Amino acid sequence: MTFDYSIGSRTLQDRYDSRRLADRLAEVKVHDRFTADDRTFIERQDMFFLATVDAQGQPTCSYKGGLPGFVTVIDDRTLAFPNYDGNGMYLSTGNISQTANVGLLFMDLERQRRLRVDGVAELVPDHPLLSRYAEAQFMVVVHPSSIYPNCPRYIHRYQLVERSAFVPRPDAVTPVPDWKRSTWAVDVLPGTPSSGPRTDA
Repeated sequence: MTFDYSIGSRTLQDRYDSRRLADRLAEVKVHDRFTADDRTFIERQDMFFLATVDAQGQPTCSYKGGLPGFVTVIDDRTLAFPNYDGNGMYLSTGNISQTANVGLLFMDLERQRRLRVDGVAELVPDHPLLSRYAEAQFMVVVHPSSIYPNCPRYIHRYQLVERSAFVPRPDAVTPVPDWKRSTWAVDVLPGTPSSGPRTDA
């Protein structure tokens, strides 16, 4: 496959004499289809970072967490993950609905390994996998253009202490986070009658 470096990347590669290395990495490491090893690695993770950009070029990066396996590699050209209840801003998924461009960074902080997935995404409210995930609102489906590992040498080693109690589980009631009980939030939560804008802010 062809991996296109930007003019900015090429300028820095030439300044620091890494163009040959960059081209070799693109040749031997970058691929556009998930391998069996990619799938095993991704589906073992309980979190990843999601980068998106809106129509004006404003980027945002968000953390996505769940139980191991909450990201599913459907086939060698498709992965999917659920969108759970958040703060109601829908920044990342709103960006996806506008531009579709995404970057996913999967990191195993215990084994010190990471994998990047760049591609295009879509929001699918009636996806067949949706019923697999308790309390999921819709699925985000990603079609990769580039899949590649990163050098792990700067990954700090961490160990899992406890998974979040707020991750939806099919056999448990998800607790309400404290911020949703705050006076500034309780009257504007989804499902509450509209009270208009605040005048004491």
